[in-house]
Order: sequence, then C-alpha cells, then structure tokens
Amino acid sequence: MAEATARKLAAARARLVLERPFIGALVLHLDLVAAPRLRTIGTDARAIYYNPGFVAGLSFEATQFVLAHEALHCALGHFHRGRHRVRARWDRACDYAVNQLLVDDGMSAPAGVLLDAAYRGLAAEEIYPLVADEAPGAPLDEHLFGAAPMGFAAALRATRGATPEAAQLDEAFLESHRDGLDEIGTRAALADALARAWQDRLAAAALEAAQANRLGPAFRHAVDRLVEPRLPWRALLARFLTTAASDDYSFQRPGRRGGEALLPGLRSRSVELVLALDTSGSVTYEDFRAFVAEIDALKGQVHARVTLLACDAALAPGGPWVFEPWEPIEVPADLAGGGGTRFTPVFEWIAARGARPDALAYFTDAQGEFPAEGPGYPVLWLVKGNAPVPWGERVQLN
Repeated sequence: MAEATARKLAAARARLVLERPFIGALVLHLDLVAAPRLRTIGTDARAIYYNPGFVAGLSFEATQFVLAHEALHCALGHFHRGRHRVRARWDRACDYAVNQLLVDDGMSAPAGVLLDAAYRGLAAEEIYPLVADEAPGAPLDEHLFGAAPMGFAAALRATRGATPEAAQLDEAFLESHRDGLDEIGTRAALADALARAWQDRLAAAALEAAQANRLGPAFRHAVDRLVEPRLPWRALLARFLTTAASDDYSFQRPGRRGGEALLPGLRSRSVELVLALDTSGSVTYEDFRAFVAEIDALKGQVHARVTLLACDAALAPGGPWVFEPWEPIEVPADLAGGGGTRFTPVFEWIAARGARPDALAYFTDAQGEFPAEGPGYPVLWLVKGNAPVPWGERVQLN
C-alpha cells in the first residue's frame, strides 16, 4: 500500500503541474513524506506528510485537492499569520479560505471539508472573527505548523516518530543557527525566513501562470492582495521613473569635425512627467504629501520636469502646477475635491494639448471611471486600497 499511495501522490502532483500550473508549481516545493502516525495529511510548510491509508481511500480528484490544499496553506502564509489567534478557530478560518479558492478554480472537494460560499473572496483574517469557537466541523488536514510557537522542530519530530536521531538533527540545526538568541527567537527568525521564501514562490508561480494565461480570477485576486503589499512601492516608483528617463542612442549626423561615419551616441534630455492626484476624498492630504515627497526626491536624479494635476470628477481649478527639475514640488494646500471619481479628465487634458509625456503617475484609490483604452505613453497607478486597474502598471501603496 505504501508504494501504491506514493505512486498515486506522484501522479496527482504531475497532473496538477500539467493542468493547473500555478498550483502545481507550489506543490513541487514540498516533499511527499509518508507518516503512518498521522491521522490524515498535513504540512509544516517544508513538506507534505501523509498517512498512506488515508490517501488510499481518496479518489484521484480528491488526492489532487488535498495536495493543492496543503500547498496553498504554505503559499498563503497561514503557518506564519496565525500569531496570537485561537488555534482551533484559526485553523478552520484557513481551511474555509483555501477550500473556497480551490472550488472556485474548478476543483472537486472531498466530502466533509469546511466550505461556505459566504466566505468567498475573504482572507483567513477576515473569516476568523466570523467563525464561532463552538462551530461544528474541523479541518480535514493537520496543521503541523502550529504544533508549538513557531516550533517546526516539534512538528517534524512528531511526524517522524520522534526518533533520537531526528531530535539530535533538529537540535543541532537550531544550535548552529542560534547566534546568541534564545530558542523561541531563533525559531521565530526561521519562520520569518520561511514565510518570505513562500511569498517569493507564490509571486513566481503566479507570474509564470499569468504570462501563460493560466491563472484563474479567484487566484489572481488572492495573489494580488498578498503579493503586492510586499512590493516596495518606493523602489518600483524609482524603477518606473528611471526607465522613463533612460538615456537613448541617437544616430543624428554629427558636425563636420566628427567625420562622415554615423556612430551611435548617448543622448540625454529632460523627462516630461505628469503627476495626477485623486482628490475624491478617499486619499488624504498627508498621503499626497508623502507621495509627492518621494517624487521630489527622485525627479532631480532623472532630470524630470513635473506637471501636477488634481482631479476628482473634474480637474481642480488653479492647475496645472509645473515644477522644473531643480524646483521642489509643493502640493497646494487648498486642493478641493470630495466628489465622484473620473480619471478621464487628466488624459483628455494631455490629449487636448497634443502632448505625449514620457510617463504619467496617478495617485488614487482606483475606484472611479477609467478611459476605455490606455494612452500611448506609460502610466503608473499608485493605488491605496485593493481596487484593480484596467491597464497600465499598478503598484500597491503600503
């Protein structure tokens, strides 16, 4: 039976890689380890441990589901996000979140899993206060990552039979990485590093699946909420402006002293940057100041001339405000707003002047009326909140 279940798990994993590359890529990061002392199946974010008898009783579709279930627990950082929460309730909240994502992606859930469509689109933290401590039902799998406070070693020992050799290896690992910290602190540091590793794996798997047009909408929403807050928006803003300002090569004919040969030469010029602020009321004046201060710190480096616009349903009076590369940007203290949100007036203002800026950076909550199509120049949306944008590059403000 052990060999048969191992082959069954390997086949289910291979099918996930082929049919659901996003999930399959995540499962490949986890070794499959037989653990007869386990009740069903579980993970410690390093491997998937399974009871061969439990797996033998599952259909092939259910086997795929439980593998995907364990991988999503890891990718969504459930082993790291529980913190102070009540263990049993947190475990159920995590299962509700994961199972709904998998069902929405078209997978068949085994009988008895925790599933409630009322929790669709919610993260485990949002589900947690909605789940009563005495609610019926329990997770199908075993969440080994919560066996002790950030104590993966204890969970590993439990699944491996608590042999003296395993205990010595775990303690030796902790000792070699302790560096003067106490054991709980060391384990917390290891857990932090493991959580960062899984976020990177999640981002990489999502990017590859999205490029192949194989990332479903349910997962796209979950990934956006979890990956984008990690991205350093200041660094992405700097990269965006630097790309817009990149020196280009010119094949213009040189003067007579340069000879007749047409050789490429670097050409530098001032960058034309349009900066738009959404004044509809959801973004505060302090948010504006922080954003503009970052632009101000960068524009001198890329030699950018900034045109500042403010807009809710219409452009704010008094604008635009123009700042040369050597002038500090100042946000007008009397910006009016608070009405509905339309982004179209900013793009219409640019088009009416026949201008084509090198880039447009729009600071907003992204809740409003967008133009039907993007313009012919780069647009960066720096978004406060979780709303999507239909085109352009989106950066999450955190």
